[in-house]
Amino acid sequence: MADAESPVSRGAEASLHAVEWLGLPALRKERETKSYRPKNLDERLKRERTRNEVRLLTEARRLGVRTPVIYDIDLPNHRLILEQLPGSTLKELLDAAPSDPMALVAPVRSLGVAIGRLHAGGLSHGDLTSSNVLYPEGPSGPPALLDLSMGARNAGVEEKGIDLHLIEEDLKAIHPKGPALFRSFLDGYGEGNPGGAAEVRKRARDIRGRVRYS
Repeated sequence: MADAESPVSRGAEASLHAVEWLGLPALRKERETKSYRPKNLDERLKRERTRNEVRLLTEARRLGVRTPVIYDIDLPNHRLILEQLPGSTLKELLDAAPSDPMALVAPVRSLGVAIGRLHAGGLSHGDLTSSNVLYPEGPSGPPALLDLSMGARNAGVEEKGIDLHLIEEDLKAIHPKGPALFRSFLDGYGEGNPGGAAEVRKRARDIRGRVRYS
C-alpha cells in the first residue's frame, strides 16, 4: 500500500503526491472534483480520463516508448499509483540552456523519435508540452512521456498534427532557438514515423495556419 505521502504538484485536472508503494518511490495521481461541472458529468469525465490514461500509458510501452509503470489502479476514486521516474523535464533542460541549443539537439531529436513511434502505432499524446517529457537517464537517454490522459487511441492525422503543433509552439515560446530545435524534433519524428511523417507534418502546418488566422 502507499503511505508517507507529500505533495508534488497540482495541475488543472489532477494532483500528484509522492508516496511509497511496496518500498518503491511512487506518485499518486488523483483527479479532483470540479464544482463548476454537473456532478454526473464530472464523474464521467474523471472516469474516462483515468481509463484513457491507463490504456495509453500501457500501449505506448508496447510500442517501445517509455512511460511510468502503473503500480495500482483505483477507478472508483479516479486514482493511479505510478512509478516515480528521476530526471529533468524537457522544460527544465530548455530553461537551463538558453544560449546553447546544441546541448538540446539530442534530447529534442529523441523526443521526435518517441512521438513518431507513438503516432506510427496509432496513438496521440494530446497534451504534448515540454513539461510532459522527462529524461530518466539524462539528456542523452530516451525520453519518458507523461500524462497521456488527453491522448487518443486510433488517432487520426488531425490528433497527430495537433501534437506536432503543440510542441512546436512550446519550443518557440520557451527557447530563443525554438525553430531550429523543432527542426531537430522533426528529424527524429521522421525516423520514428517514416511512413506517416509527411502527412502529419502537412496537417500540423495547416493547424498552425488555422490558429494564426482564427
